[in-house]
Amino acid sequence: MIEVNLPNHHYKIDVKRGLLKSCGHWVANLWRPQRIAIITDETVAELYSDDVIDSLIDNGFDITLLVVPPGEESKSLEQATQLYDALADNGFTRSDGVIALGGGVIGDLAGFVASTYMRGIHFLQIPTTLLAQVDSSIGGKTAVNTKKAKNLVGTFAQPDGVLIDPNVLNTLEMRRVREGIAEIIKSAAIADKNLWHFLGTLKNEEDLLNHAEEVIDASLNVKRRVVEEDVFDHGSRLTLNFGHTIGHAIEKTSGYGVISHGEGVSLGMVMISTQAEKFNQMPKGITTDLVAMLEKFNLPTVITLDKQTIYEAITHDKKARGNTIKIILLKEIGQAKIVDILIETIKDYIIEEEV
Repeated sequence: MIEVNLPNHHYKIDVKRGLLKSCGHWVANLWRPQRIAIITDETVAELYSDDVIDSLIDNGFDITLLVVPPGEESKSLEQATQLYDALADNGFTRSDGVIALGGGVIGDLAGFVASTYMRGIHFLQIPTTLLAQVDSSIGGKTAVNTKKAKNLVGTFAQPDGVLIDPNVLNTLEMRRVREGIAEIIKSAAIADKNLWHFLGTLKNEEDLLNHAEEVIDASLNVKRRVVEEDVFDHGSRLTLNFGHTIGHAIEKTSGYGVISHGEGVSLGMVMISTQAEKFNQMPKGITTDLVAMLEKFNLPTVITLDKQTIYEAITHDKKARGNTIKIILLKEIGQAKIVDILIETIKDYIIEEEV
């Protein structure tokens, strides 16, 4: 169990195989009997909604299941509006709650809806992808995308708890496992040399899944520490964005869903490290180590994209502050640094041709 202690909020993250089928007991320890809206997507609903609903009903909760189409397209203001209407039609009040059951898209969408419906109702996270388990389900960031940029509209709203059952990863396609591994590698690179060395002992994706609880715990603790230091993303929490500024732009430029979030982060880390090493802003050889780790888990490290298009996407990124942008570089494996640059110079960190 991991405890997240924030100035005005405290919650626990329970990580254990088999927890999903007893989730009703877990919720009953956090909430009194009430209406609960389970927000999920069609894929996850087919796999897990019956078990979750049965367990919640057995523990005295009144359940409404709200199912959205799978994919990044559902993370929109239009979809959020449909969910607001469904909550209102089912009589949900500020005394009721929302459970996000799914991957990062569902976690972001359901968290955003919960934090804005009636100015905010409480919610829980039950992430079902490795990416959501190690990253987006904790920390309190919620968001939807617009045509201009990914995660442009959102809130900071903390869940009342997070339930992580590594057994659900057995139903994930390997591409989705890998995008979670990209975030795990990022966490190790910025703040946990021991996790980096442990990842180095693993053979492949399957081997990592066999050690899922240990890896998830370590990665979550990286995020927990920086979230506790910097709840609203103004200081040390920015280190979690290693690879993300360029990665988000790659996602948008390619079209959401063509390149996944994890794949974009993998490419973004390699791009910015390659160029930063050339500029003597990072130690020599660190990019080689990073590429080797990513490629061991079959993550992409080379792509050819139009530099100007990526740059234009970055200028709409919420991380841009006026004429400057903060980029994340590595002092060494296990330690990150935040560097302010003029936004136009981010072009120098984008690789146009194959590396």
